[in-house]
Amino acid sequence: MREGILIIDVQTRILFANRSYLEFLGKTEAEIIGQPLREIRPGARLPEVLSTGRPILHAPRAEKSDDVYFVNMYPILTDGTVTGGISVVTFMRDAYDFRAELEAYEKRSRQVLHRVNKANSARYTFDSIVAVEENVRTVKALAQKAAATEAAVLLSSESGTGKELYAQAIHNASPRRGEVFVAINCANFNANTLESELFGYVEGAFTGARRGGKMGLLEAANGGTLFLDEVSEMDIGLQAKLLRVIQEGRFRPVGGVQELETDVRLLSASNADLHKYIENGRFRRDLFYRLSTFQIRIPPLRERRGDIPVLAQTILSGLAVKLKRRAEISPEALTCLMEHNWPGNVRELRNVLEASVYLSADGFITPDSLPEHILRHSEEEQQLTLSQRVRAFEHAEIQKLLQRYGDTLEGKKKAAAELGISLATLYNKLGRT
Repeated sequence: MREGILIIDVQTRILFANRSYLEFLGKTEAEIIGQPLREIRPGARLPEVLSTGRPILHAPRAEKSDDVYFVNMYPILTDGTVTGGISVVTFMRDAYDFRAELEAYEKRSRQVLHRVNKANSARYTFDSIVAVEENVRTVKALAQKAAATEAAVLLSSESGTGKELYAQAIHNASPRRGEVFVAINCANFNANTLESELFGYVEGAFTGARRGGKMGLLEAANGGTLFLDEVSEMDIGLQAKLLRVIQEGRFRPVGGVQELETDVRLLSASNADLHKYIENGRFRRDLFYRLSTFQIRIPPLRERRGDIPVLAQTILSGLAVKLKRRAEISPEALTCLMEHNWPGNVRELRNVLEASVYLSADGFITPDSLPEHILRHSEEEQQLTLSQRVRAFEHAEIQKLLQRYGDTLEGKKKAAAELGISLATLYNKLGRT
C-alpha cells in the first residue's frame, strides 16, 4: 500500500506497521513492534481515539515545514468495546496526485455536461417566433436587439405566451450562443430546494445530501445563459443571495466555505405583476432593476389574433409529423379559433388543435371537431351586436391595463391616463357589461 498503516492495541503498544509507514519513520520493524506509540512518536494522536472511541479524520500533520501529510485515525471495536486503533497516513505527494486526478475528472464531467446542455436545451431561434401583427413584430425586434447585448432581460406576460421560446431565441442570437442554456422554473421548488438547485451544495450540507455534493445551475451555466422562469415566486431571502451573485459574480454552495466564480447571463420571466409584488414586499426592488435592463412584454394571443392562422398552421405541421397523420383545418373551424379569447394563449391553442386532430375522422378539423367551449364562445360572439362587441373589447382592454398597473385607485388612474379617458369614464365602462 502507498498509505502508511499503523495499528496499536488498547495499551497503545504498536502491533503492526507496513513498509510505507516504516519508511516514513525511518525505522525497522524490530525497533518499534511492542513499543508504546508515544515513545516512538511523542505527539501521536491515535491514543486519543482509544480514549474517546471516535475517529479523527483528515488531520494535517508535519514532520518539517516541507513534509506535510494527512492522517485518518479510527478505533478498532470488538463487540462494541475499543480494543485498539489504526492510523492511515496519506502523504502529500499522493494527495497532489489524487487532486490532479479529481480535477481531470471534474473537467471531463463539465465537458459532458456542456455537450448535454448544448444538445438538449436551446432549440428555438427567432425564426421559430411567428410575428404577423405589428405589436408582435415590434416585440420580436426589441428581443433581437437585446439578444446582441450581454444585458439582463425580463420577459413579462401571461402564462402560455411562449416566454421560454423567446428566452431560447435570445440565447441563440447572443454572443453566448455556443455555450450552455440552462432553464429552471422557480415556482416548482420550495426555498431550500431552489437554493440547492441554483447554488449547489457540498457533501454533508444537510440530511439527505448526495455523497460528494452537487453542482448548482449557477456553476453549470458558467459562460452561458441561465433562464429563471416565474422568478416572481423566488423566496425573498434567496433573492438577496441572487442579487449578490449578479453584483459580485461569486457564490458559495450550500454548506460550503469556498466561494466559486460564475459568469452567466440572466434571462428571467414572470406572469405576475412584479411592481405589485415590490409594493407588497414580495420582491426586491434592487433585484428587479438588475433583472430588467430590457423589459419585454409578450402580447397574449387575444391581442394578436392576426397571428392565429399562421400559428395554427405551424402547430398542425408539427402535429402531422408527430402523429404521422393528416393535420389540417377548415376555414370555418379557423374562424371559430379567431373568435375565441384564448385565456391559455398559445399553449391552449396547441392543446385545442391536438385534441381536435384526434377527434376528427381523418385529421381534417371542422367546427364539429372543436371542443365545446370553443364553439360556445364563437356562437356567443356571433349573437352580439356591434355596440356589445365594442363594450366587450373596451372592457378587455381596461382589464389588461389593470393587470399591469394593479386594481387600485392609483392603478385605475394610470390605466385611464394611458387610454386617454377620465377616471369617471373608466369606472362607467367597467360598470357596463
